[in-house]
Amino acid sequence: MRASIISPSRVDAAIAAVVTVMTVTPVLVPYRQPWWAVALAVLMSVPVLWRRRAVLSVGAVVGCATTTLAIAAKSLPHSATLMLLPYGVLVCTYTFAAADLSRAWRAGGIASLAVGVAVSLIVPHENLETYRYLATAIVAAYALGVGARARRAGRDAEREREARIREERAAAVARERTRIARDMHDIVTHSVGLMVIQAETGPLVVRDHPDKAEAVFEAIATAGRDAIGQLRLILGALRGSEAPGGPAPARGPQPGLDALPGLLDNARRAGLDVSADVRGEPRRLPSDVDIAAYRIVQEALTNTIRHAGASTVRIGLRWSGDTLDVEVADDGRGARELREGHGMIGMRERVTACGGRLVVRPGNPGLTVTATLPIG
Repeated sequence: MRASIISPSRVDAAIAAVVTVMTVTPVLVPYRQPWWAVALAVLMSVPVLWRRRAVLSVGAVVGCATTTLAIAAKSLPHSATLMLLPYGVLVCTYTFAAADLSRAWRAGGIASLAVGVAVSLIVPHENLETYRYLATAIVAAYALGVGARARRAGRDAEREREARIREERAAAVARERTRIARDMHDIVTHSVGLMVIQAETGPLVVRDHPDKAEAVFEAIATAGRDAIGQLRLILGALRGSEAPGGPAPARGPQPGLDALPGLLDNARRAGLDVSADVRGEPRRLPSDVDIAAYRIVQEALTNTIRHAGASTVRIGLRWSGDTLDVEVADDGRGARELREGHGMIGMRERVTACGGRLVVRPGNPGLTVTATLPIG
């Protein structure tokens, strides 16, 4: 069953009606008072209808009317029957305490309320009992308003926290999907590229060098097995990340610089003359930097195999105090105007995510890719 929701305007109208009846009735029944007393009673109650829109203005009108009637009531016949409590003032006090106001406006409102109450009690020479119950009623109304404001602030803070958590989760999912997309691109383009090169040269090897054919087919199989293994890890993480309400997927181990020799062997099987030059003292790397360094070399080799038509590739690793420079240079066709595809964009994103920088220098001949990664 759907719960009915009462609009705030209807609630305000009901409260204003109740306050008006309770305030105006003692002025008219059982003893009819002068017209100006009735007008003041109306000003003490009817404006409560608009208290949410202009709490300070409504409070000023209701308070001034209440103080005026309290002072003039002593001169009216049967004044004791006029009013037991200033209901309009109490409602406005609650609304004022519950409203979100600046410190200056709140301090001014409290001071005005205190002055109005004091004048309403002191000038007519009210007794001590009137002081007590009126002060108790106003303090209670103000305390209820403060409690309502605190509860609303708590709900707002909870909603903001939930929204922030949702945004953080969405951002984490987006980052994970971007990482998975980069890894899949690197794996597929590299492994499939090697397999295509080997498959294209296979018929020539079988015809001219039958003794080398087995090595070619083994290279194709090795590249395929490596690709399948890495894709299984990535697709497993992707399935885990899409499970509703499930735990965060555990990432499988990804290759780092320790897997670089196998990567270079695969490139050599594809017909490249690959050399590696390591300078400095290698040491343990943060996992994101280690993976990024491997993927940069992998993508650079893939681009060389697929597009450069190169025969020689030089890999350089230079370790310094707080950085690792990874350089991949080939002797291929190069390019006068560099156009970045998905692979180059992925390399740049990896380096940027680690806080490093990537420089690609086209030459004649060849292309040099240099990544500077922070390791300190």
